[in-house]
Amino acid sequence: MNHLPRLVIAAPASGHGKTTIATGLMAALDHRGLVVSGHKVGPDYIDPGYHSLATGRPGRNLDPHLVGEDLLRPLLLHGARGADIAVVEGVMGLYDGQLGTDGWSSTAHVARVIDAPVVLVVDISHASRSVAAVVHGLRSFDRDLRVAGVILNKAGSTRHADEVVRAISQLDPPLPVLGVLHRDDGIVAPSRHLGLVPAAERGEAAESLALLRQRVAARIDLDAVLEIARSAAPLAGQAWDPARALASCEPVAAVTDPQDIEREVLRTGCAADQTAGRPVVAIAGGRAFTFRYAETEELLAAAGCDVVHFDPLTDACLPRGTAGIYLGGGFPEVHASGLSVNRALRDDIASAVAAGVPTVAECAGLLYLCESLDGLPMLGSLAARAAMTPRLKLAYRSATAPGDSLLGRIGEEVTGHEFHRTATTPASGWLPAWSWAGTDDGFASASLHASYLHVHWAGHPHLAARFAAAVRRHAGSTRPLRDEPALPGRLRGEPGKAAERNHVPSGFAAGSSLALLNHREALLRHHGDVEATEGLVDLAVNVVAEPWPSWLEQALLAGLQSAQRYPSPTAAEAALARSHGRARDEVLATAGAAEAFTLIARLRPWRHPVVVHPQFTEPDVALAAAGCRPAHVLCRVEDDFALRPGDVPEEADLVVLGNPTNPTGVLHPASTVRALLRPGRLVVVDEAFMDTLPGERGSLAAQRIPGLLVVRSLTKHWAIPGIRAGYLLAATDVVEGLRDLQTPWSVSSPAAAAMVACVSDDARIEALRRAEQIVSHRVVLTDGLRELGINHAPSSASFVLAQTGPGVHAALRLHGFAVRRADTFPGLDPSWVRIAVRDPATSRRLLGALTALRAVGAAHAG
Repeated sequence: MNHLPRLVIAAPASGHGKTTIATGLMAALDHRGLVVSGHKVGPDYIDPGYHSLATGRPGRNLDPHLVGEDLLRPLLLHGARGADIAVVEGVMGLYDGQLGTDGWSSTAHVARVIDAPVVLVVDISHASRSVAAVVHGLRSFDRDLRVAGVILNKAGSTRHADEVVRAISQLDPPLPVLGVLHRDDGIVAPSRHLGLVPAAERGEAAESLALLRQRVAARIDLDAVLEIARSAAPLAGQAWDPARALASCEPVAAVTDPQDIEREVLRTGCAADQTAGRPVVAIAGGRAFTFRYAETEELLAAAGCDVVHFDPLTDACLPRGTAGIYLGGGFPEVHASGLSVNRALRDDIASAVAAGVPTVAECAGLLYLCESLDGLPMLGSLAARAAMTPRLKLAYRSATAPGDSLLGRIGEEVTGHEFHRTATTPASGWLPAWSWAGTDDGFASASLHASYLHVHWAGHPHLAARFAAAVRRHAGSTRPLRDEPALPGRLRGEPGKAAERNHVPSGFAAGSSLALLNHREALLRHHGDVEATEGLVDLAVNVVAEPWPSWLEQALLAGLQSAQRYPSPTAAEAALARSHGRARDEVLATAGAAEAFTLIARLRPWRHPVVVHPQFTEPDVALAAAGCRPAHVLCRVEDDFALRPGDVPEEADLVVLGNPTNPTGVLHPASTVRALLRPGRLVVVDEAFMDTLPGERGSLAAQRIPGLLVVRSLTKHWAIPGIRAGYLLAATDVVEGLRDLQTPWSVSSPAAAAMVACVSDDARIEALRRAEQIVSHRVVLTDGLRELGINHAPSSASFVLAQTGPGVHAALRLHGFAVRRADTFPGLDPSWVRIAVRDPATSRRLLGALTALRAVGAAHAG
């Protein structure tokens, strides 16, 4: 018997926060010094990546459809070998499984098989006492399942959470509430078209995990969680073993067409059954290929292969001695530019495939083998083209091999899952890899097997055995590793000195910007809207490219209909105050942020104003119009444009900075902003883009801090630049002083109506959706830039500052793209541009244009 403490994290439905809570629990328990094993119900690859980040161990999957019910316990025991506790994250709702099967492969199904207690995670943001009824129903639906506790997520306030806790405490028998996480905790994993962004693709994943761990440890009773896990009964059975699984397979038979044998002898000089020592299987990894099951590699190793990882984005050739290639799943459509530009590796893999190196490709690997992906060149091993489609294909499949191939034998059945938004054009002359429900999928031969179907080889170990046997037969024919070629230089050319990269003119520092402002006043008034001319794809303007929600459109229409009366911002300011938890007299509605800066410039006779740059230039313009000449403090490119509070002169009586900053997109920690506060100094924080961050992490709008003024704008996130709607929040005396300077009726009726609408419950939901979408869309752009070797600032906003090189701004216009020139921002030179975050298809088109420009540049350099 195996005494493995374990529990299952489940929820009423998707979206309640299972991944957040499960990953946070794993990290918090690991931080306590426990060895934690993370598992995921279902075929998901992304969540186990977060589990692995939290535990330092491979994330594992438990899926009855993929591996069979009998393997669930052995695989759990195998994955948790040596662990103090196993945390299993569920899938969808607790009882949601394969359709038409009464819950097969559901979280409840797996929890029953592994005999584990269940902890429910419930999003309570839209209910209070009704949550208790939901919990009661989930616990009562299946009496064979033990629901042992509940964690409340996304509470709106302590009072709200207390109401839910009281209701749950009245259940019979009682059910403990193990903890409460609040809606404002600012913990959101970005997502995109296939779900969460994999942890391997998120540079900030470790930082986010640390924050999550702290939140969970502070707000969830870990001792109670451990007590529940330790209450699980001992598990009977033996841990899964890859060698034993392979031994259970029937003797491996290769596809032995006489012509295949003849080709093998001619190519390698040895018979097809000759074997080598431990041949190398090259497995694609990196950010583009993150989808594979840990047991796949373990089976190949047990079958006598050496597994070596390579990164198709960065490596110039296959690992030395490669005798087999495994191209798993992932997001090649997101990284298409980087994959395409690495021509040396593309040619190397294509040559290996053409030479008969045994190759298995699942989903992403299939796309990589095609001639092109969204128009960008790929390997060309398959005479097929791949492209994104509007339709998601997500389903369990039971597939049949239509003929003999590298993996399959005619008539054999396997189980797997399909999960993609791409499609490939058909290619003639190939045997389909699999068939299901009258559909043929993929391409197969004696040496290649490429399909959209993901198969868990632990459930079908004979596939691993056949692939390994083919690899062993091919061993000895691998080519020597060639020298890694030099990749083309960056678009911006060779890096120069630090001062040249950051464009710091002589004398341009705090206290010495008078000559610069006189010289560049026209540039300071430059705005991106003048660049977005007709016929160009607009990546210059930061306004969200989405239509108005119906509730906003109705509010604007109502505001217009009330325009026969003089406007009043009273209702708007009251609504804004409530939304930030501020007093009514701490809020001033303005005609956008531009009016706010004009008022601030006139508030006092500023003696030593400072603007932190690179930054939105409107504060400079407003201060100059008021007769002030601000000094500049530059954030440095070598610091990723982070602010050093010590660079601000002590004598500064006004300090203006953006957060996140336009144009860098850098988010300054709240502690950095607070470090600027001094008696007699006003610190103005422009949070015009704070609503592009899920949870508005880092915002100080709700903080009553003496000497702090926060400027907000509704222009960008709600796509209403023509309405001029903004506001500021500060101490009562500051707001009163600014109100005295404000032109009467400057805030129009439609603007006031928009302010009320944009802090409603509907707005909060839509704002979070938009912010999360920006995060996922931004990953496509930044990953593409990184793969092209283009330096860019670590943006948290709806735009990215990129150092594409001198002349690229104009060249992109010739290619149909308008990006924002950045040399009009103090501290930046013409090598920088600001790029608005748009949908992935638009970003990929831009990246394609940058790829083309890079190729032209490389050709000229040659």
